[in-house]
Amino acid sequence: MAKVVFSYSHTDEQLRNELEKHLSPLKRTGQIETWHDRRIDPGSEFESAIDLYFAEANIILLLVSPDFIASDYCYDIELNNALERHERGDAIVIPVILRPCAWHNLPFGKLLAATTDGKPIVKFTHIDDGFVEVVKAVDKAVYIVNGASPSTIQKPSLTNISVEAQQPAISKPRSGIHKKDTPTNFDLHTLQE
Repeated sequence: MAKVVFSYSHTDEQLRNELEKHLSPLKRTGQIETWHDRRIDPGSEFESAIDLYFAEANIILLLVSPDFIASDYCYDIELNNALERHERGDAIVIPVILRPCAWHNLPFGKLLAATTDGKPIVKFTHIDDGFVEVVKAVDKAVYIVNGASPSTIQKPSLTNISVEAQQPAISKPRSGIHKKDTPTNFDLHTLQE
């Protein structure tokens, strides 16, 4: 299971919450677990807790906005830590551009953003469409973390489909086996083969 950590400004907490909801399919299928600083236990040392989770993360999402860039902690500490791990190959860093900002010339500007052409999430006609692109990017990163790439996953080839499968399907009810479909005379050995 890949560990995903969010680096973000608290100003963007609502957008982070929405993104985390969209990541639920990957969480429910056991592909990822997520963490952010709001999960630090009371009484814990803030910086050491963040350092620990960043050190364990396989995927680091930079939730980029003007507030993220303006935050000394996000920019000087979390971003530098993330980029060092990315350069060493210890983690995959994915910029998620939440709101319009001048980010291309910053140190993470060399990385491919999660959305097509780095389109800010809030600029999508429907914000959910932007978050779906981010989920797809995280899903690809999970394959890489697990030692494969999505391009190496075997998909059925159309050339391998049998002639029978290309024939028009006969419409049958979808409610399960019907009496006429139930075998009456069968050999138990045939079923076990």
